[in-house]
Amino acid sequence: MLAALHFRDYRLHWLGQTIALLGDQFHLIAMPWLVLQLTGSATQLGAVLAVAGISRAAMMLPGGALADRYSPREIMMWSNVVRGGVAAALAYVVLTGGVHMWMVYAAALIFGIITGIFEPASQAAVPRLVDDERLESGNSLVFMGDQIANFLGPAAAGTLIAWFGTRSAAETTGSLLGVGVAFAIHAATFVISIGFLIAMSRMEPLVAEGAEPAHPVMAIKEAVRFVTTRSQLMWALILLAAANLFTVGPLLVGVPVLADARLPEGAAALGIVLSGFAFGNLFGVVVAGSIKRPAPRTLGAIIIGMFAAFGIGIASFAWITNTWLAAAIMAFIGIGNGFLGVTIVTYLQRTAPPEMVGRMMSLMMLGMIGMMPVSQALSGVIIDASSTLLFVGAGLGLMLSSLVAASRAEIREFSAEPRDTTSDSRPHLSPASATP
Repeated sequence: MLAALHFRDYRLHWLGQTIALLGDQFHLIAMPWLVLQLTGSATQLGAVLAVAGISRAAMMLPGGALADRYSPREIMMWSNVVRGGVAAALAYVVLTGGVHMWMVYAAALIFGIITGIFEPASQAAVPRLVDDERLESGNSLVFMGDQIANFLGPAAAGTLIAWFGTRSAAETTGSLLGVGVAFAIHAATFVISIGFLIAMSRMEPLVAEGAEPAHPVMAIKEAVRFVTTRSQLMWALILLAAANLFTVGPLLVGVPVLADARLPEGAAALGIVLSGFAFGNLFGVVVAGSIKRPAPRTLGAIIIGMFAAFGIGIASFAWITNTWLAAAIMAFIGIGNGFLGVTIVTYLQRTAPPEMVGRMMSLMMLGMIGMMPVSQALSGVIIDASSTLLFVGAGLGLMLSSLVAASRAEIREFSAEPRDTTSDSRPHLSPASATP
């Protein structure tokens, strides 16, 4: 699990990324709270989140093309400079009482655009910082860092804002003191992350000697063509999108409604159930990074079996009335989610040519992000008619996905050939990058 930490540059990347992710949690708590204090409008809050989400999704493919054309390290560094500057500006206007909603919308737009550029570069950096044998470890640690941030960040940010007594923006400037401090902490985490990136070795662009880099639009078309001409790769992305379509909405929309309507502990039950998923997810990530890479047929059977098990688990929520049983099922789903997340990301990184990894990561993330609002919107409509229909329908969708996967030889023999580490197009790990 910890094998990737053997490489110095990976350690720096992982520490900087994890600290920045922790700071993001302060932003994710402070921004909605700020909007509600300024407007009291859930519609305004939804609009701000939509601006951030749509701009982020829109920049995913261009971000992937940039990650393949330029140095991922430089992209991450300058992205954090911009995001850190915006976070600092938000902290200043909130703490001085000069914040207005147009500033909040502008910040959401900039964060969305820059995050869409940053994320493919961050994912594309991992296979360049570790050797092929430790790629699962490298991806598992990234996922684990995200989970650590998800555990610690929201509680810390919420406690901070409550400590400073945020109440109503109409009272005093001081009523938003906690929000301003949260944004300041977010800005500070970017400064630390930038320091780690500066300490890393240079990461040169992967462009063949004497070759001109393709125009970004042509680069994106090249990546799409690469996927569509490789059946196993295309089916992996289809299954990933299906998993998000049939699980995100039922979990994020359906489970809160279930907790309110049928679980005796109410809001406390929601926390218990979601915590079960989070702990299961973390365990799955650790397993994926710790075990030896399964044989192709074994891995294919695991993927097919997990989709079927997910379907049965989600369908069972149509009748569950016990909080701890719901938490146990969510923990099981979380284990599979964490394991499959690491496995598929690693597979895509191994399958793509080194100079196309950024675009491959952007296609993966776009598929995931694109399914999230669709799944949530459909779940909201369906659950108003029947919660049983939502959970059973999602479960059947996952079981059907399992049957489709089982019918495909590409999934039954799921494997990726390790990339050629002797290729001139892949930078060699320097001695300094592999020092303890």
